[in-house]
Amino acid sequence: MRWDNLRLTDVGPDDPAAPLFARGAVARTFETPGFRGMTFYEIQARSIINRVPAASRVPFDYTINPYRGCGHRCVYCFARKTHEYLDLDAGADFDSKIVVKVNAAELVRKELAAPRWRGQHIAMGTNVDCYQRAEGRYELMRGILAALRDAANPFSVLTKGTLILRDLDLLTEAADRADVGASFSVGFLDPDVWRSVEPGTPDPRRRLEACATLNAHGIGSGVLMAPVLPYLTDSPAQLERTVREIAAAGATHLTPIVLHLRPGARQWWLAWLSREHPRLVPRYLELYGRGAYAPKAYQERVTTQIRDLATRFGIGRATPARARRLPPPPPPSPQQLTLL
Repeated sequence: MRWDNLRLTDVGPDDPAAPLFARGAVARTFETPGFRGMTFYEIQARSIINRVPAASRVPFDYTINPYRGCGHRCVYCFARKTHEYLDLDAGADFDSKIVVKVNAAELVRKELAAPRWRGQHIAMGTNVDCYQRAEGRYELMRGILAALRDAANPFSVLTKGTLILRDLDLLTEAADRADVGASFSVGFLDPDVWRSVEPGTPDPRRRLEACATLNAHGIGSGVLMAPVLPYLTDSPAQLERTVREIAAAGATHLTPIVLHLRPGARQWWLAWLSREHPRLVPRYLELYGRGAYAPKAYQERVTTQIRDLATRFGIGRATPARARRLPPPPPPSPQQLTLL
């Protein structure tokens, strides 16, 4: 699929430069003062429940991704490369040109009702964050969650967005009918690192507060401690502080992942590193000179430290007691949902 640099022009169906637009897939494109510097491209998607390729090493087979591109602007995001499939760049375009599948909820309901669907688990937020800032405008997740609830279909959500608390009512209703889980991505707590490498995300401690809230309401929520950033957030003291606060949030599980630099993310990360921490560039080239992943010895050392800390602080010993689930709180105020 090619987007002809997302030009919206009057084209005919035989114009090879923009066949997608000729089919009417893009409903409209616009900028809005509330999202300065960002452009949204509203499209009518053809399908929404995606089968994960068999070669992928992930613990799920199906995903839903209502957005492409992400306003969280995480410098290291592995999904950056996917924007190049749209003839956009993996850097600034990924951060600011967001594709919105405006018919996502309708498609979910339709595909869940198809005779071939067998109620398999669906993972969300595994490519770009479904609770990124754009979700505050489009509210696609409410329709998606309602469809999953009505179909009693199991699902999980991975997010950095505290906006997930807006949908606590739907999450608890869905959890009464099927297995529902959540994970928050919190790789570190250092405020300076957070502001620099995840500038569009909520404060990591607010994510942990959201994790605690979901657990208090019976939605089992853990933490993907990712990414651990070599030479920036991997000291023993930093790891201990982060794991301690994850435990305090009542996380049901913790999964550590060391930074990996796939094509697209690699170039964007190294450019950032050259500007912000030039002295670390040689060390990163040594670690990642042969590929996207740090050496196994480094990964094993860091993940072993984190797992030992998780055991020490008791992560995983307690699980949410659904029988004691609290009633949903009142809707959060706009100030509480502010993501910056």
